[in-house]
Amino acid sequence: MTDRIIPIVDGRSARPIPAARPRPAGPLRDALGRGLRDLRISVTDRCNFRCTYCMPKDVFGPDYPFLPRGEVLTFEEIVRLARVFKGHGIEKVRLTGGEPLLRRNLERLVEMLAGLGGLDLTLTTNGSLLARKARALADAGLNRVTVSLDALDDPTFKAMNDVDFPVAKVLEGIAAAAEAGLAPVKINMVVKRGVNEHAVLPMARHFRGTGHIVRFIEFMDVGSSNGWRMDDVVPSAEILRTIAAEAPLVPAEPSHVGEVAERWRYADGSGEIGVISSVTRAFCRGCNRARISTEGRLYTCLFADSGYDLRALVRGGAGDAEISEAIARIWSVRADRYSEIRTAETARQRKVEMSYIGG
Repeated sequence: MTDRIIPIVDGRSARPIPAARPRPAGPLRDALGRGLRDLRISVTDRCNFRCTYCMPKDVFGPDYPFLPRGEVLTFEEIVRLARVFKGHGIEKVRLTGGEPLLRRNLERLVEMLAGLGGLDLTLTTNGSLLARKARALADAGLNRVTVSLDALDDPTFKAMNDVDFPVAKVLEGIAAAAEAGLAPVKINMVVKRGVNEHAVLPMARHFRGTGHIVRFIEFMDVGSSNGWRMDDVVPSAEILRTIAAEAPLVPAEPSHVGEVAERWRYADGSGEIGVISSVTRAFCRGCNRARISTEGRLYTCLFADSGYDLRALVRGGAGDAEISEAIARIWSVRADRYSEIRTAETARQRKVEMSYIGG
């Protein structure tokens, strides 16, 4: 296979697949010794929200050139890639977007992935369509769901999603997911200074004792359109102090190697929360996640500026063994550690948008 660069829409470029080289036997390890455990697959680059930290309207307006249907991976192509990745030790597949529930018949894809066996199947959604989809997703084989919810009061939440969508509809989706057995539900809250830090404590109070887990996420410099500044970051340490002042917390052990959320339990046993501290406490050294974009680019970091074109292999007649070897070669040279080396200058550099590869 020759190294080549294949153009990608919207100015995004593809990296050449690394040349073959000797690799040690055993599980895949990257250049920094990190394994490969989680695969995140974006099934659409479209979303019905315009969250200001992800898909702001001034960038993702009515004329934004979303991917045409023919450029998007089919369900069969997604399952094929997931099967090849499973051969490299992937244990978990998370479906993302955009908003993944906008992808028609997504429960069929879940059913197909469940047929591979042995995978923890999860999904991240804004919750807007979850109430009507939760049961079908669970019946198809989805194990768990994560819902994005950035405030419990409508003025703040509507200002952030920027499409006038109410909190009550998201809460209905969370309840439907729990009723369908997709529990515990994880709720992701991105915290931005001057926007919604006042909503941290109400969020913790609301979900404490429900069995659901709120994860408070530091506002990150993903992509190039969200106007990120360090001054807008509410450090996870501050979030923990705010919550612990009312409800004491004790640290909990991570559930697996490479877990991004730092877990904390309420001292009285009424549940747990998590914080994701990509800005103030980088966790790059344990990162074992790969991401496949909507049209089949493999990204080895959330903050990457380009990815490797797996779709060209899939549609170009490559066999599973050739695709597997390409993945191994890509992973073997991976040395990403963006959050550890973040500076004001790197934060301004152009990066792939989060809506394109999922969070």
